[in-house]
Amino acid sequence: MKYYLIAGEASGDLHASHLMQSLKNIDDEADFRFFGGDLMTDVGGTRVRHYKELAYMGFIPVLLHLPTILRNMRMCKADIQEWQPDCVILVDYPGFNLDIAKYVKSQTNIPVYYYISPKIWAWKEYRIKNIKRDVDELFSILPFEVEFFEQKHHYPIHYVGNPTADEVRKFLAQEESHTKEKTIPGIIALLAGSRKQEIKDNLPAMLEAVSDYRKDYRIVVAGAPGIEPAFYESFIEGTGAEIVYNQTYALLSEAYAALVTSGTATLETALFGVPQVVCYKFPMPWLTGFLRRRFIKVKYVSLVNLIADREVVSELVADTFSVKNIRHELHKILDGPDREAMLEGYQEVRRRLGDEKAPDNAAKIMYTLLNKQPK
Repeated sequence: MKYYLIAGEASGDLHASHLMQSLKNIDDEADFRFFGGDLMTDVGGTRVRHYKELAYMGFIPVLLHLPTILRNMRMCKADIQEWQPDCVILVDYPGFNLDIAKYVKSQTNIPVYYYISPKIWAWKEYRIKNIKRDVDELFSILPFEVEFFEQKHHYPIHYVGNPTADEVRKFLAQEESHTKEKTIPGIIALLAGSRKQEIKDNLPAMLEAVSDYRKDYRIVVAGAPGIEPAFYESFIEGTGAEIVYNQTYALLSEAYAALVTSGTATLETALFGVPQVVCYKFPMPWLTGFLRRRFIKVKYVSLVNLIADREVVSELVADTFSVKNIRHELHKILDGPDREAMLEGYQEVRRRLGDEKAPDNAAKIMYTLLNKQPK
């Protein structure tokens, strides 16, 4: 089979590479052509564009690079038409990928599969119309999305398991010593985001909040890939904090508690059994807090709480984000009863995620569907 994949950022490159490997394992004739990154390239096939040529985030960067983005869209559409794959597999990145889906559905007979469904339950719920019209099969990695798509919008999807949970399980299986219960205080981990603006907004407050604990704990910052050490040094100099790169899982396996900027990192932290405080600073926090309460469709921002459908971890976001509040919530999970309650909540999160291997399940479903297609 010929598979055309489109991943527009680093996380998509990771998930798509695992899906490609799973497809290769069941399809000896798997041939890949893709927009993606180095991990997908390592699996094999032809890379048309690197995701770094697509990954512009925020209104201003997108506006400044709009000619490049539109040029890549036109090139991608023409390339799909010329190569005529058996299917197009879109991986997250909805701004670009939903436009591609619309074109493929209207101009070809090629089935469109969407792996890692767009998070329209949080914002831009109107996109459900595009998904129903243009996407043949939707593959979810978050269990609560089943109810959202199937019950609320009457659009059947496949929950295939969560790849983050699978990656953590693999790491822990390889590191038997890391499965031991953490009863001795040692490390407070700081995960301040993956982009410079996130780090700039969140890390200073995190460092100030943990300053009282420097005598009893090691304060360790998880360095984000692609962020130069000099950028971090401007924040951590004189704080006594350390920084490690490309060792986030190893750090979490040893951490006693963590301060985490909202995102996949909150789920990773939970799966490693590390009590955490979720922190995310926004510009104009009071206005953001008001808009969030009025217009955001979900009660929580962290994946941990969304999956559990209750507040397992504290979320200090927008107008509740402050050094004082971070310090208060951190104290509760270091020395108070909230620690055990949070660890019990993590068990519920693990149960809801299940132990399925997402890329293997998705690959099997895709391959089965393609073999049912009329030749």
